[in-house]
Amino acid sequence: MSTSVAQQRTAELEQLIDRDAAAFRILTGDRPTGRLHLGHYFGTLRNRVRLQDLGAEVFVLIADYQVLLDYLAIGLDPARTVIFAHSAVPALNQLLLPFLSLVSVPELNRNPTVKDEVAHSRQASVSGLMLTYPVHQAADILFCQANLVPVGQDQLPHLEIARLIARRFNERFGRPVFPVPDALLSAAPLLLGTDGTKMSKSRGNTIPLSATADETARLIRGAKTDSERSISYDPERRPAVSSLVLMAALCLGRDPREVADGIGHGGAATLKTVLTTAVNDLLAPIRARRAEHARDLGYVRQVLRDGNERANEIAAATLAEVRAAMGMRY
Repeated sequence: MSTSVAQQRTAELEQLIDRDAAAFRILTGDRPTGRLHLGHYFGTLRNRVRLQDLGAEVFVLIADYQVLLDYLAIGLDPARTVIFAHSAVPALNQLLLPFLSLVSVPELNRNPTVKDEVAHSRQASVSGLMLTYPVHQAADILFCQANLVPVGQDQLPHLEIARLIARRFNERFGRPVFPVPDALLSAAPLLLGTDGTKMSKSRGNTIPLSATADETARLIRGAKTDSERSISYDPERRPAVSSLVLMAALCLGRDPREVADGIGHGGAATLKTVLTTAVNDLLAPIRARRAEHARDLGYVRQVLRDGNERANEIAAATLAEVRAAMGMRY
């Protein structure tokens, strides 16, 4: 699926969601490789809460308490959203073997996202786990028979593997066991990190949701800008400054050019002051809820137990359908 086709389909899907969000079962999640940050919040987390509040059935896959605390703090409601740990659902791995039989090695080798990850890993050879990661992800998506997956453009090739597997399974075994999931592209713009490069947990250039107000101020004070005194919003010519302006605008719910014009000749120091206040005001209630949940880890663990139980119920039902379709009921 090309980006333009996915964008057109996303516009159609948004109209369908507005009319009947309950018709959609959504699978999304995060790898717990570090603390969730503002890029996650504007890129995916806020959208999950929106879809939940519209009435869609949302499944969120995690494997770490810190991530779970952030999920609860931003407003994901375990009464309406199933939050579960990947390792607690064994059926995901049982789906992997039949799914692997439906894709070829050349198809996996052509995946541009995997190619990029391999290049950045600087490894002499590729592990089987890295090569087959899109198939693992397909199992995560299809186990709950999700029909909608919120993704960024870089994840479209991964989702295309899941769509391919769903179609091939249904065709090979003559049963419509799996829906072919659609991509819901994020409308969130790309935020750069404090060093002016892509915001990433692995680069250490993020503003974590769990950071204190003082930590946030320190991180923003050290953010990269440029030598021009006047502040403007010009992403192509001034990417680092423009990203800080955009971050402030997103927090304030305003147009970035309006924010930049308001700062004007105040320079980088004023920009960073405005951004610090905007970020801390946005995150204050989230931090308060996070601290409240951190004081009651019994509740947090119960959320995960309940989510795991629900996910396993659905996985067992799906696995039963798969076995029946494959003639493996003994």
